[in-house]
This record gives sequence, C-alpha cells and structure tokens, in this order.
Amino acid sequence: MVYFVSTPIGNLQDISLRALETLKSVDVIACEDTRNSLKLLNHYDIHKKLIAYHKFNEKTSAKGIVDLAKEGKNIAVISDSGTPLISDPGEILTQSLIENNIEFTVIPGASAVLSALILSGFAGSEFCFVGFLSEQNKKRKIQLENVKNFCGAIVFYVSPYNVFDDVKFIYSYLGTKKACLVNEITKVHEKTIFFDLGDELDFEPRGEYVLVVKNDQIKNQPSENMEQQLIRLLSEGIDKNEAIKTVAKNFKVKKNEVYQIALSLT
Repeated sequence: MVYFVSTPIGNLQDISLRALETLKSVDVIACEDTRNSLKLLNHYDIHKKLIAYHKFNEKTSAKGIVDLAKEGKNIAVISDSGTPLISDPGEILTQSLIENNIEFTVIPGASAVLSALILSGFAGSEFCFVGFLSEQNKKRKIQLENVKNFCGAIVFYVSPYNVFDDVKFIYSYLGTKKACLVNEITKVHEKTIFFDLGDELDFEPRGEYVLVVKNDQIKNQPSENMEQQLIRLLSEGIDKNEAIKTVAKNFKVKKNEVYQIALSLT
C-alpha cells in the first residue's frame, strides 16, 4: 500500500493522529527533501528508511516506489509541507500506481489553499486553484486566460522572489479586484495583507505566500486585458506611443510595463 500523507504547513502540531500512526507503521518514507522531513520525523521520534522523491528524480523514483510496493512494502509519500501533489511532485507516481493496479490512499491534513481561503474572507461556494504561475510568459498568459472568467475566489501560490511581479501580472489580466496575501500560515508570524489589485505593495517579502483574488464582478470589468487592448488600439491605427500611454492610463500601470508587452508583439 502507498499512502500520500499530509504534513504540517508550519506548526508541527498540525498533524493528525492517523498521519503519525501511518508514518510509524510504513517500511519506507518517500520525501521531497529528506533534510526538511527529518525535522518533523525527529520531532515525533519516527525513524524509518527515507528515500528522495522530488521533481528532479520523479520518473526514476516513481518506478522505485512501484517496485517496492510490488514487493509488498508499505510506503508513505510526503512533501516538504502540506498535501502531496498540490503544487508538489506526485502526479507521475499516482499514474504509475493506477497503471500497475497498486492500491494507494490519502491521509488528509493541512492545506495552505483552504487556510488562505478562510483567512481571506473570500471563501464561498466556489473557488479555483491555480498554484504557481509558470516562469514562461506564454504559459503564464494561458493560465490567466483560463481563469479570468471564473466567478469566485482564485487562489495562487507565490514565491517571495516573484510576489510583486506576479501580483502586477495578475492585475494586468483581472483588473482591479479585492485581494489578500497570506504569509507564514500557522506560524508565529502569520500575516494577512488585504489590498486591491493595482495598489502599490510595500513590504519585505519573506517565506511563501498564498494570494487569494475575489473575482466576483466579472460583468462589470473590462473584457480586454492589457495586451488585447494594446493590439486593438494599434490595429485602429493609433500611434504606438499613444497606444502605450492609453493602456497604461486605463490599467493604472507604468508605461514601461506596457512597452514591454509591445516589444513581445513584434
């Protein structure tokens, strides 16, 4: 049997009795980062054989886990924090387990997505989880095109290195919306920042963030994003510099930001 076990996202006490029981009973624990997992396992005096299972060795490790399961071994799969597969490795493994008719289950627990939704106050009957935006501009655009017409809360994972750029990029597609950045969830310095997309953010980024956007007024928002509006204005024969100035004014961003979009069109 293979168990996908949820682990704490910050506070080590946020682990279920069932999760602890499972980790103590299995033969092997597959970890995203063994060094990080040892902090949790040592805290609960759990000493098992550890193997690495992360995005850089996912295919070969998935095969190894399948082979162990075929031998009758019980394996627990954990990520650095939270629930495996949610913006973490695991999809290749689950597909391999299904293809090989190997039984697996989930030991539920902490989730940054759900915690952030509740802390934002935007949690309703519908929400959409995007995860991290791609580092490739083309894929980022597709991600936002896919969700811009979703009516409800949209949840993103954001790294401290990209938080300001990601928020600006999301604003360029969704326009002015109520938003909430949640940081250090369940930790001592847990913080929630409420703002409107388009506002200037001023803080020193530390740790991972969850961004929740309240996208519930779609009908009242412009149907165009910055790139689409720029293309339309240029197609109407408007001077390039004037078109850039107009788009920057309409979306309340710096002209240089629109200029970069114009460069990508050439």
